[in-house]
Amino acid sequence: MLATGVLESATVRVSDPLRDLGVRAGPEGGTLRVVSEHATRMELCLLDDRDPGWVERTVRMRRAGDGVWAASSSLLTPGRRYSIRVDGPDGPRHAFSRDTHLLDPYARGLVRVEEGAWRGVVVDDGFDWGGVGRPGTPLKDTVIYEAHVRGLTKQLRAVPPHLRGTYAGLAHPATVAHLTELGVTAVELLPVQAFASERRLVKQGLANYWGYNTVGFFAPHMQYATLAAQRGGPQAVLTEFKGMVRLLHEAGIEVILDVVYNHTAEEGLDGPTLGFRGIDNSTYYRQDDSGRYLDTTGCGNTLDFSQGAVQRLVLDSVKYWAQEVQIDGFRFDLAVTLGRDGGGAYSPESPLLAALRDDPALAGVKLIAEPWDVGLGGWQTGGFPDGWSEWNDRYRDTVRDFWLTDLHVLRNDGYPRTSVGAMADGLAGSSSRFSEARGPLASIDFVTAHDGFTLADLTAYNTKHNLGNGESNRDGTDNNHSFNFGAEGPTRNERTLASRRRAMRNLLGTLLLSAGVPMLVAGDELGRTQRGNNNAYCHDARLTWVNWTLADWQRDLLEVTKRLIALRRENPALRPTRYARLDEELPGATEMHWFDATGARMDHATWTAPENRTLQYLARAVPVDGERSSTLVVLHGEETEKTVVLPEHDAIVRYTLLWSSADDEARDTVTEAGGAVTVDGPALLLFRAD
Repeated sequence: MLATGVLESATVRVSDPLRDLGVRAGPEGGTLRVVSEHATRMELCLLDDRDPGWVERTVRMRRAGDGVWAASSSLLTPGRRYSIRVDGPDGPRHAFSRDTHLLDPYARGLVRVEEGAWRGVVVDDGFDWGGVGRPGTPLKDTVIYEAHVRGLTKQLRAVPPHLRGTYAGLAHPATVAHLTELGVTAVELLPVQAFASERRLVKQGLANYWGYNTVGFFAPHMQYATLAAQRGGPQAVLTEFKGMVRLLHEAGIEVILDVVYNHTAEEGLDGPTLGFRGIDNSTYYRQDDSGRYLDTTGCGNTLDFSQGAVQRLVLDSVKYWAQEVQIDGFRFDLAVTLGRDGGGAYSPESPLLAALRDDPALAGVKLIAEPWDVGLGGWQTGGFPDGWSEWNDRYRDTVRDFWLTDLHVLRNDGYPRTSVGAMADGLAGSSSRFSEARGPLASIDFVTAHDGFTLADLTAYNTKHNLGNGESNRDGTDNNHSFNFGAEGPTRNERTLASRRRAMRNLLGTLLLSAGVPMLVAGDELGRTQRGNNNAYCHDARLTWVNWTLADWQRDLLEVTKRLIALRRENPALRPTRYARLDEELPGATEMHWFDATGARMDHATWTAPENRTLQYLARAVPVDGERSSTLVVLHGEETEKTVVLPEHDAIVRYTLLWSSADDEARDTVTEAGGAVTVDGPALLLFRAD
């Protein structure tokens, strides 16, 4: 029997027979190794180069122990198309069909031969990196830019037409210039592993634009390559992808991949059989004794991470992208699923989560969890092990509420839901959510992501507008934490527009001045809209592509974003690596002091009073090396003017204004400690404390 749980906690000891899966080159061709515990027969099919339906030769695969099957052939060389055919027992948990051509789970090149049918292609992993290595940006200095390969450059006129929307377009000098001038340090790409659209979408004439429906975990998505590379085949596509990584690295920009290992494109039991289901349905997918899939992803199937073969598949895939393609980090979609055991329970000590963190080959690679799935106990924000960072949805909701929905409530004479205490926790790195050992860098701070409203739409829509998705507006969340400031959608009312733009600046300012690791979504710095669609996963169109034709206010927003990222970079007090302790200096931590609008220290009443909408946050970095850094952040979350007395504290004698969301041009104004400033709310201000 194939062992389960072979990736032992805190080690990468993997059952030896699971070595070298997929195709490996040898002196006389190549060897294919595939895992199927329950198969009774397996054969390798070597296919004709011009007619993928023609089997040129078959090779009987032999048992190699512990569920591994192997075969060698002198024809299994780069450029060769191949498939496997598998036979096995009948039964409710099995789906063997001896005549079906199946995809090697480790195929590093893929071609689609017809709708719902794929073949593997052998590729050569060689590439001239030209001495370019990974940037190695420390997590404390990281600013993530979540982007879609196609959507980012599809309308960028500075990129030649034949490169727009491609890997090469992402690495074009015009794109790289935008990223470097903006100041981000890493691009986090929506799924680029080979994927397919669900059959339901195809029937509706739509497509899976986001890509969360993986076919192959080792091959780049071919349709994002240039037409020239697509015509050249999988080898040319892989070369273009690696070239993109090299050029981004040359510019100092890291590449993080959003990876989808929790389910596959085989959908539910009535879905297409592409590979895993036909190779060994019982091993690869979670199911009960009747064969019913136990799905914690909402996508029809869930890989079984209690199985050693599945754990090894993910670990091998991540190591391949990190080593052979020089990827700097990974964001794991629905990562709770990866930590579930055979009974379906999540544990932060799961073998796979530990192995990804502890494998020496992945040292320095950034690991980011989407800390939830749709199964029982699926919300696990703060529940991942040391060495992992997590998307912090509680931070997102708190920041949105403070600057948006609370203003809506206040306009209607209600009580806001978000206290200044909750905002303080987010600003300081979410210590209420993450353990002291993990610190603020465990939190990936974000206000928007690919799913949900864009930054501009958060300020323009109270409700979703998803009719174009073909699901009668049922899809997408109804819990948007947004506020349209009095008009749903586009308006010409100048007061409404001014309020919306102020809100965008407040949201961006909070994001980029908070402790943790900020993530900005591509186009938010330009005020991009999706016209109220908060689930635009099925639109490969202008609705989702970044629009680079900018109005004056959008150019202003871009400059604000650049300024905020620069201020973050220049002020170490905003980037602590550890949580502070009361009355103790810890190198890498930020000494924090909290004051109310009068300059007095916060007490219990002011922390919790719903009517208190003003907070001052004095942050003093305790450096590991270099000089001390002190900043003062002032928040006023109400549409009123407020007199704020800047605090007197220790040796601080003056405060110099660095940025105000109320006035983009205001800066360098000096106020003595104990002096008063007038804050035109809602507003966020940043001062340097001297």
